[in-house]
Amino acid sequence: MNVVPRDSTLWEYMPDEIRDLIEDGEIILNFVHDYHEQADISDYSFMVFPFAKAYEGFLKRFLLDIGMIREEEYFSDEIRIGRILNPNFKGKNAIYEKLSRYKGEGKNVSKKLWKTWKQGRNLVFHYFPHNYRKLSYNQSLDIVNMIVDAMANAVVHIKVEK
Repeated sequence: MNVVPRDSTLWEYMPDEIRDLIEDGEIILNFVHDYHEQADISDYSFMVFPFAKAYEGFLKRFLLDIGMIREEEYFSDEIRIGRILNPNFKGKNAIYEKLSRYKGEGKNVSKKLWKTWKQGRNLVFHYFPHNYRKLSYNQSLDIVNMIVDAMANAVVHIKVEK
């Protein structure tokens, strides 16, 4: 199963290293699809990991390509996408408001990118003892689809100069 159609605008936009992560994720999805009913797995979060990593790479590349971050920031180990994309973050590097001001669907794109970051990365990757979260097989698939949809939506609605 190809989660990202190979003839899509999104696939064309992504660099090889992000495509590789998507393909790795698709291999995992296909394998788990074939065996999840026989397995006794308590948490399917691992299905989301390659897509969440691809999402972070996509966001960095996308923000660079639309001029929201500089090349030095793109290559820096210090940039924190979740911080600068957060709608509550204020400062010179705040992305959410800048992205919201894009013509057309900018506001919807920024909302979708942030919601996806929070649901598809933060709540999957972090362990909260007071709110331990395990993902079922179907919840993991939903998050993978949310990530792919957010990326596709961004490249379709925001003009990217490649």
